[in-house]
Amino acid sequence: MTVRNDIDWQERDPVLKAAWPLDVHAERESAEIQFGHVQRPTHENTSWDAARLELWPPGERDGCAAGHVHPRRTVPPASYHSIDSVAVAGEAAISPPPPAEAGRGALTTKTTSTEKGAIRRGTNLPRMGDFNESVILDAIRRQRGGLSRVELAQATGLSAQTVSNITRRLLDRGVARESGKHNTGSGKPRTLLEIVPTSRYAVGVHLDPAVITCVLVDLLGTVVAQRSRRTPSGGDTDGTVADMAASVSGIVAESGIDDGRILGLGIAAPGPIDVTAGWVVEPPELHGWGRYPLRDRLSEATGFPALLDKDVTAAVVAERWAGAATASRNLLFFYLGTGSGMGLVVDDTVLRGVSGNAGEVGGLGAACSTRTLVDEAIALGVLGGEYTVLDPADAQSGLERLGQLAAEGDAQADGIIERLGLRVGRGVCAAATLLDVDSIVFGGPTWHVLGERLLATIEPMVARSPFVRAAHATTVASTTLGENVAAVGAASLVLDQALSAQPRSLLLG
Repeated sequence: MTVRNDIDWQERDPVLKAAWPLDVHAERESAEIQFGHVQRPTHENTSWDAARLELWPPGERDGCAAGHVHPRRTVPPASYHSIDSVAVAGEAAISPPPPAEAGRGALTTKTTSTEKGAIRRGTNLPRMGDFNESVILDAIRRQRGGLSRVELAQATGLSAQTVSNITRRLLDRGVARESGKHNTGSGKPRTLLEIVPTSRYAVGVHLDPAVITCVLVDLLGTVVAQRSRRTPSGGDTDGTVADMAASVSGIVAESGIDDGRILGLGIAAPGPIDVTAGWVVEPPELHGWGRYPLRDRLSEATGFPALLDKDVTAAVVAERWAGAATASRNLLFFYLGTGSGMGLVVDDTVLRGVSGNAGEVGGLGAACSTRTLVDEAIALGVLGGEYTVLDPADAQSGLERLGQLAAEGDAQADGIIERLGLRVGRGVCAAATLLDVDSIVFGGPTWHVLGERLLATIEPMVARSPFVRAAHATTVASTTLGENVAAVGAASLVLDQALSAQPRSLLLG
């Protein structure tokens, strides 16, 4: 293992603690691995190409103290795991790759227009190249009409040179493209940049006790293929996973998209979950599942790297990635499926809690299930015994009939929905007040059945709240992503982890 080093530290300014021109080579089994040439960064230009390394020089001006070589996250694992140490004017060590963001779970290692205020700010400090690239990519993605390099620099706080370097790499990789010119009225027209939606894809699977949905989405979260089927009862977990894997393989094959352009597989499941281990943990309406390693089993069956998150969390990620609230940094999503819950975003960060199970609404009095609604309607004589729910999927027909009766003027049917709306409204107002959000979105697999009637009750409650609207306007809306919002969210989890700016990735240790 050798290092070519032409640095003379004593001739450099010790205040600028960054990398200097350096060619790094590693020898393994007589095969030389070229890691790349490290450019000299300044305080304004600290971006790095995908395979470039950072060399941290010593803080002392003795000419030969130890430093550290840090591989970028995009260097193939086989490369950095094969290297033990290199010598750089002394001794240096290869640092391990950064850990996955806490609470997110890690990918397994299987072979509309927005306000610029919603764009993250970059940083011009050293060691921030990957983060800054994500900031730029996220800014371009959020501004569907495209952004010029000048606008990117203004929105992110990065220097023009850093923006230029990063956008050149995005163009070279085919993730972004030049989409036209913007005339500002004076000077040379600015070239706009936009995301190439078909450059990358992600798969999402939503396991609901009533229905299993698989979707394939592009880089902007647009669904390009989907499949749904009733969730099997009986607790044959391995058989259900095999069916899910077949659906995933089917939609990928039918799309004609090469597996190499698919970033991974996201799974949304009802809680509780063990996000670190990738297990579902005795979900209430999925009888017979117990503690099951869903993430790893589905990854093994499909061959795609996978991650698992709670369904309500996936839904709110979908909204901030591709839904009605892409411009919001503070968002509450109320989810209505077989059960209910809330997904939460504060200051552009998804809240997951210590175990990844944030979002339970029982303590707010807003919990409900489709089974209890239908049971109430049967007990009051609004629905007949033929609507008795024996399986979570059975509730759909009862809910549809309940909504139909309410629309036809049946006072008892309308009262059932009204009481649900009051409970949900009180819970949503309490949460919106606590978190100071500016957007409240409703959705889920069964929201479309009762959503219009429920919003007629909930929206005035939010408008009348003495706290929710005290300092700012609060938008209330139904999701634009339809009943498959959690499946789209599952795929968006992959896009979000792979491509969005994650501030926690900047932390050391």
